[in-house]
Amino acid sequence: MNVVNITFQFQDGQPEQTHVGTQGESVLDVALNNGIQLQHNCGGVCGCSTCHVYVQQGEQDLPEISDKEEDFIDRAVNPRINSRLACQCVVQRATSNLVILIPPQDFLGH
Repeated sequence: MNVVNITFQFQDGQPEQTHVGTQGESVLDVALNNGIQLQHNCGGVCGCSTCHVYVQQGEQDLPEISDKEEDFIDRAVNPRINSRLACQCVVQRATSNLVILIPPQDFLGH
């Protein structure tokens, strides 16, 4: 089974954390399983934009962004070219490490 190190960085100044994700797990799953606060109002089914993150490194190991995900990212606070929804960032293979930047979680998206 493929595993990948996922480093979580935080815009609010928390120290970064690195955890192991396995093939088939989403970045949201890995975050929640390791006590990282990451909003997910829809329950992780690509029905909102609250789990919005920035993929700093390793995007090639994630599935391509879907039209549905892109629509929700457009509703997120401060979307960027490297914006993704953590619930849709599912580890497919492990050729590099993932680095995920989590925006401040004191707001709620759509």
